[in-house]
Amino acid sequence: MITFTDAAKQKVREYMDQATNGCIGLRIMADRQGRNHFRYNLTLVLEGETYDKDIRLDQGLFSAWVDPKSAELLEGTTIDFVSDLSGAGFRFDNPQAVVRWDDPVAEKLQRVLDDKVAPAVGGHGGWVELLAVDGDAAVIQFGGGCQGCGMSQVTLKEGIERIILDEVPEIRRVVDGTDHEAGSNPYFAR
Repeated sequence: MITFTDAAKQKVREYMDQATNGCIGLRIMADRQGRNHFRYNLTLVLEGETYDKDIRLDQGLFSAWVDPKSAELLEGTTIDFVSDLSGAGFRFDNPQAVVRWDDPVAEKLQRVLDDKVAPAVGGHGGWVELLAVDGDAAVIQFGGGCQGCGMSQVTLKEGIERIILDEVPEIRRVVDGTDHEAGSNPYFAR
C-alpha cells in the first residue's frame, strides 16, 4: 500500500489542474539502485496511458497507477510534499530504503553516510552505501553518477574518508568496493 499525505495529494491535484491535455492521474515508478537506494519517478497520466497490469490506487483527489514491479518496491511507502530552505518536492519515505545493521559500528557508519555523505553525492546524481565493516575498515560502494566517475577516488579520500574517520573512531580506513568499470555509462576506465 502506498500512502499520500494531504500535502502531497493537494500538490498532485494542483499539477493535474494546471495540465491542459486531459490529465487523468499520476503514475508512480520505482527502480532499485543498489541494495537500499531507489530512483523514483512521478509523471502525469493522460487518457490511454494506463496498462492492463497497472494497479490503480484511488487517492480521492486523483487516481495513481503503479506497475506491479514498482508496487512491490513501494510497499509501505508514504509520499509527502515538502518545502524548506533547500527547495520543494515530493519525498518518499520507503521502509525498504531503511538500512539496519546488527553491528553498532556499522549502524553508526550508516547514519554518517545517510546524514553527511548522501546529500553531497546525491547532488551529483550519485549514492554511496556501506557494504560491510571488516575489522577497522569500512567497505563502501559508489553508485549512480559516482560509479565510474574519474573523481570518485578524490571524493573518497578527501571527503567521505575524512568524514567517516572523524565521526567513527573505530574505523581507521575506508575501502572502495565498487566495480567502476561496470554500469551503463562509467566515466572511469583502467
